[in-house]
Amino acid sequence: MSGIVAQNVGRNSGLIKAAAASGEWTLISTLTSDGSDADLSITSGIDSTYDVYCLKLFNIHAETDTAEARFNLSDDGGSSYDVTKTTSAFYGTHKESGTDAELLYEGGGDLAQGTGTQRMTLATTIGADADQSLSAEFYLFAPSSTTFVKHFLYRGQHSGASDYCTNTFVPGYANTTSAINAIQFSFDSGEIQGGSISLYGIG
Repeated sequence: MSGIVAQNVGRNSGLIKAAAASGEWTLISTLTSDGSDADLSITSGIDSTYDVYCLKLFNIHAETDTAEARFNLSDDGGSSYDVTKTTSAFYGTHKESGTDAELLYEGGGDLAQGTGTQRMTLATTIGADADQSLSAEFYLFAPSSTTFVKHFLYRGQHSGASDYCTNTFVPGYANTTSAINAIQFSFDSGEIQGGSISLYGIG
């Protein structure tokens, strides 16, 4: 079932607040997985109120071992997630055993005018052990501009399958002059079985 802030009152503990003074963070909403979500979609609260929005992902847990986390953007309130994106992706990873440490750009992890989902877990896929999860920050800049492309920055840390620690960086832009007003997080297989996403506006 889809996790949508506006339609899941029982799982949405955030409250809409007045705009904050310059530089202050305002919590707009919090969406918590009910343990059986095909995706977690933020479809309200991203508008012209703030020039910068930050989504904080806390302990997103996968049903399926070796699942690949991903995101996509929408300019029609979540009716479709197919915004054209160009990104660059790199990662640092290290195995618990102390082997396989590396810092690399991954050409296969980025998009060049692509409309599909953007990978959030590079080098290693996420693990499904009870103590494994993904936590991250996603910044979206001036999403309501109808003049410029929409820049974003993703940085995430996940506990990988086969016990890897991996930090992924994905900067990029949505190549559209339409306003971006929704974002969806999902796995390429299985459900989201835990965790929460908080949406903040930065004044």
